[in-house]
Amino acid sequence: MRTADFYYDLPEELIAQDPLLDRSSSRLMHLDKKTGKTEHTDFKHILKYLKPGDCLVINDTRVIPARLYGRKVGTDAGIEILLLKRKENNVWETLVKPGKKAKPGTKISFGDGLLIGEVLDIVEEGNRLIQFSYEGIFEEILDKLGEMPLPPYITHKLQDKERYQTVYAKNEGSAAAPTAGLHFTKELLGQIRDMGVNIAHVTLHVGLGTFRPVKVDDVEKHHMHSEFYVVEEDQAKLINDTKKNGGRVISVGTTSCRTLESATDENGILQAKSGWTEIFIYPGYQFKMIDALITNFHLPESTLLMLVSALAGKDHIMAAYEEAVKEKYRFFSFGDAMMIE
Repeated sequence: MRTADFYYDLPEELIAQDPLLDRSSSRLMHLDKKTGKTEHTDFKHILKYLKPGDCLVINDTRVIPARLYGRKVGTDAGIEILLLKRKENNVWETLVKPGKKAKPGTKISFGDGLLIGEVLDIVEEGNRLIQFSYEGIFEEILDKLGEMPLPPYITHKLQDKERYQTVYAKNEGSAAAPTAGLHFTKELLGQIRDMGVNIAHVTLHVGLGTFRPVKVDDVEKHHMHSEFYVVEEDQAKLINDTKKNGGRVISVGTTSCRTLESATDENGILQAKSGWTEIFIYPGYQFKMIDALITNFHLPESTLLMLVSALAGKDHIMAAYEEAVKEKYRFFSFGDAMMIE
């Protein structure tokens, strides 16, 4: 299986730069994974594809303002860092630009010394381990100094930080939003509950591996970055009971999907657990837990495009994407949605 098999041509003007004013007014393409048949509607009409007894599984992670701009102590050179993974003792794995200015021992000052970072080590792919020192509460300082780490393909400035959060975002720790959830409003979630659909939550802190291109020709040689997830006991029970009672488990986003598939055992039982996952789902994968998926439109040759191809079949997905381009759907993080069932 070649990475190039997952290429499609996307006109740049179809990459959504700004979120819509009304989250649920985005478009929705419904794809039948068995036949490849598509239907077009608005996201607010997703109720017509849900049934009482189903369970929607959302990812309640919250994006942190993980992009920081600082100055190298001694030379005053500008340095940009992106917080990727929290370690212990105020140490974070980070992405640093320009990397050559951040050798071990380098100190970086943020917000005129409100926050000081010291580079401890260089790890895989040139990422830096940085230890921070500060007075007060780290999250409050981050809120003051940090910016939302929008993906590289979004060039517009975000006017409202909350638009890059889901309405149910709770547990801080992501470097990117679980974007399939951005289409839901509190009202729409209320309507879904009222029709007898359960809503369960898991947590997966999205890392920047989400945007990393697949650089190898052979898909199976790609290495996924690990991301931290949590499945709580009562939520595992709710999801397992849905299956037991003949309902469908519908994952909101590839992050919820990867969490469920990571924590489900060989007998199809979801375990309450937390840990790190490097699961890479591509065609040939046998799904253990999810029956359907609500997702956005993904980058060409990306691991996420491979994941949806594993669920619906590569030919069905590539044809649906071709149709989405023709119908001028909006693509990527602030774009339109697809439901695969």
